[in-house]
Amino acid sequence: MEVLEPVLLATAAAWEREGIAAGEIRPSIGAVDETFLERRMLVFMDLVSGYLVFEAVAEERSYDTWHTLVKARLETLGVRVFYLVSDRAKALIKLAATGLECLSIPDLFHLLHDLVKSYALVIYSRLRQAPQALKQAQERLATCQASHPDSPDLQRVQALVETSDAEVKRWQRVHSAYRNHLETLSLILHPWRLLDSTRQRSPEVEHQLHAEIAALERLLQTHGVPLQTKALDKVRQQLAGVSALVDVWWRRVWQDVQHQVDLTPAWRQWIDELLLPRM
Repeated sequence: MEVLEPVLLATAAAWEREGIAAGEIRPSIGAVDETFLERRMLVFMDLVSGYLVFEAVAEERSYDTWHTLVKARLETLGVRVFYLVSDRAKALIKLAATGLECLSIPDLFHLLHDLVKSYALVIYSRLRQAPQALKQAQERLATCQASHPDSPDLQRVQALVETSDAEVKRWQRVHSAYRNHLETLSLILHPWRLLDSTRQRSPEVEHQLHAEIAALERLLQTHGVPLQTKALDKVRQQLAGVSALVDVWWRRVWQDVQHQVDLTPAWRQWIDELLLPRM
């Protein structure tokens, strides 16, 4: 590792110089976050290439610290940032809006993680407890049948087994539906509806995201899972920002296309309705 680390850094530096000289470094779609290992590190990644623009040890994570690090690296590379993906830390939102003068996009992973932190433990605990209760009821029924087959309690124990079995199936359905809602939230954020390839804009995406959150809330309420209102409100506040990514994508597509060739309306329609959905 001691030998490899300086070689990696030297290689990256050499490639950067070559890329800058050849004009090959393109505008970035950036992501910023902090990691906490032995020390706090601030990380900036280009999402298209996966390249680490920088990772730097920092004592604090204020806007000024972030801006100083990002500005220095972007000036070295000679690039600008289309948009910046991050959690909703105020310093990172300001970094995008003020420091880089670009759009700040909420991180979908953090959004989903807020939901998981609020409800996964409760649902999984119910899912684990229900089979345990069923097993205990079945053991009690077996004991009662073996030793007291004529006991008046037999019918009550049999009813308990049936009730416990129904609870197992109920929480299995809840767990499955809960995971399906999380998956659907992720799949909605797309330039097309995946079921029928209908082109989407941010208002349609935002409407679907709100509907999915409402459906998840109804599921939780129906089955007596305590609602974490603050967590749901926090998620809802981010849906417009997440949805904006779809419009940004469309703008960038047509900027790239028009830069390449002057299209007739027929060719534009072919790209819009056939080529892009196919790809």
